[in-house]
Amino acid sequence: MSGRTVLITGATGGIGRATAIALAAAGARLIFAVRDTAKGAALADQLGGKHVVRALDLSDLASVRRFAQNTNEPIDTLVNNAGVASSTLQRTNDGFELQFGTNHLGHFLLTTLLLPQITARVVTVASQAERASRIDLEDLNWDHREFRGGRAYADSKLANLLFTAELDRRLRDAGSPVQAMAAHPGLVVTAIYDDPQRRRRSVWDRLLPLAGQQPDQGALPVLLAITGDLPDAAFTGPRHLMHMRGGAQVIGRSARAKDLELARRLWTASEQMAGQGAATPPTAPVQ
Repeated sequence: MSGRTVLITGATGGIGRATAIALAAAGARLIFAVRDTAKGAALADQLGGKHVVRALDLSDLASVRRFAQNTNEPIDTLVNNAGVASSTLQRTNDGFELQFGTNHLGHFLLTTLLLPQITARVVTVASQAERASRIDLEDLNWDHREFRGGRAYADSKLANLLFTAELDRRLRDAGSPVQAMAAHPGLVVTAIYDDPQRRRRSVWDRLLPLAGQQPDQGALPVLLAITGDLPDAAFTGPRHLMHMRGGAQVIGRSARAKDLELARRLWTASEQMAGQGAATPPTAPVQ
């Protein structure tokens, strides 16, 4: 990774931090896109090198636009890693359901704004939780249904995979050299499961002490998606325990995540929600 620039959202904790540490050790120059710039600066200092820290709040689309305006250099790989989980209905600054707005819509806008500068890959951290999704494109904001936090999280992770599929299609149609990938870290002990508003223990609380792996292990599928010789739109994940822990390989996804028409419809809905038309994919690497 020597000489390559990688932009990582949510790089100060969990899987993002572990990914950043591994990439820095391999010689990459990193751009930390983080809410807490003090934590980002501390990590950059720890890693040494010419890393850059910039403020980004994916739950605020104005913040995403400011970030993109201030990021002008070529980027080899964009890693859409940051994510949130919530058991209660919360809204972003723009009024969207928090998990969909942050995990998908913020990354959708960030990617489309930066796409002309990206030279190699867009890697989006998804999850096998997508298999529990029953996404409703007519009610992405949970305005007309009883809110279910786990289902909303699953919707956001399915959206990550559908986004990857449609981005890949658009890149291929444009003859772009850029690849779109997705990664499932498995069951990882991170702060995303810390939810003080949750009223009862979930299945994840019971599984984490038994099967949860540390972030450096969860980062392996992400690192494979960044550096591996993989087919277009590959979905990587752990090798063992039903793809919940251990190693990294290409894994399967649900039939819904392969639905190209659904992916196109989600892209259109995302453009409308974010107020952003798709950027033209580069047809040759940015010099």
